[in-house]
Amino acid sequence: MTDHPRRRLVLASASPARLGLLRQAGLTPEVIVSGVDEDAVTAPTPAELALALAEAKASVVAAKPEVQGALVIGCDSVLELDGQALGKPADAEEATARWKAMRGRAGTLQTGHCIWDTAAKRYVAGVASTVVHFGEPSDEEIAAYVASGEPLYVAGAFTLDGRSAPFIEGIDGDHGNVIGISLPLVRRLLAELGVRITELWAPAE
Repeated sequence: MTDHPRRRLVLASASPARLGLLRQAGLTPEVIVSGVDEDAVTAPTPAELALALAEAKASVVAAKPEVQGALVIGCDSVLELDGQALGKPADAEEATARWKAMRGRAGTLQTGHCIWDTAAKRYVAGVASTVVHFGEPSDEEIAAYVASGEPLYVAGAFTLDGRSAPFIEGIDGDHGNVIGISLPLVRRLLAELGVRITELWAPAE
């Protein structure tokens, strides 16, 4: 049996959290940021918005000549709360208001995933949804968290792998999806393209 060369993998995202999760899973993607104007993308529901953003990011990068032959993964996350899609807050004031609205409640983190097989000229896409149960941080704790700057850089103004972790009571669903990428969904989407995720693992050192 002849070994096939390992497919090149490209992550169309600047998120260090997504890159970290893929690396922990044995993958070694290159990073090429799409530059998509997220504010220009609209959709009827938060889940559809997350999917549309992921497809836009993956498609822009997949069209670049330098990635031909590669597999390109695009992702985007929004928090669904009261039927609204909440991305990264615009400023500290919005982040503070967001946390005061979220505390003691549950929201759904919707992450769109799109994988382009540039060799086959086709793509597959899907959304992973995880319910997040927020704790009840005090006004002082919220102020301190916002002052750290972290919530301005993450969808929903929170993250499970940062300073807001103590303010999250639990989740229903995939932990990685909340951080930024659902590895089980990535595996299923790759399988739809005829690619086993184990074929993409970096050689063990």
